[in-house]
Amino acid sequence: MPSFDIVSKVNLPEVDNAFQQAKKEIDQRYDFKGTDTGVERVVNEKENGIKLKSSTEQRLEAARGIVVEKLAKRGISMRAIVYGKIEQSGKFHLQLLTFQAGLKPEKVKELVKFIKDSKIKVQAAIQGDAVRVSSKSRDELQETMKAVRANADKMEIDIGFENFRD
Repeated sequence: MPSFDIVSKVNLPEVDNAFQQAKKEIDQRYDFKGTDTGVERVVNEKENGIKLKSSTEQRLEAARGIVVEKLAKRGISMRAIVYGKIEQSGKFHLQLLTFQAGLKPEKVKELVKFIKDSKIKVQAAIQGDAVRVSSKSRDELQETMKAVRANADKMEIDIGFENFRD
C-alpha cells in the first residue's frame, strides 16, 4: 500500500551555510565595525540555533535581518524559525534564533483532522511528531500532498514529505 510521511525538518547543512555567509557579511560590513556585533552557532542537546549579539538593539535587528535573509536564500522556511526574546546582558543585547524540529502534538492532531475532513480516500496515522498517510491509490496521495501544501499557511506549520513508498 503506497504511503508517505508528513514531517517538519530543517536542512541543517543549509543552516550552517547560511550562518557562515551571514557571519562573513556581518564581519565585513562597515556599519558593524567596532560595534561588537556578531553571530554564533549554538548546537547542544537543548538548543540548535543561532545566537545574535550586539551593543545596540537596532544593530541586533539589522544583524537578524542579514541572518534571516541568508536563511531564506538557502531555502530554509521562515515558519521553521523561532525568535527568542531580546535580552540585555551587561552592555550587550542578545537574541537566540532556534529551529523547530518536528511537528507539535496539537499541530499533528490538526493536520490529521484536516486530512480526514478533506474527504480524500486516505488514512492518516500519528507517528510521534510525524503523520503517516497511506492509500490504495498513488493519485490520492498526491492529491493529499497538494491539499496539505495549500493549507500549510493557514495551519502555520512548516511541512515536508518523505518516505514516499509505492
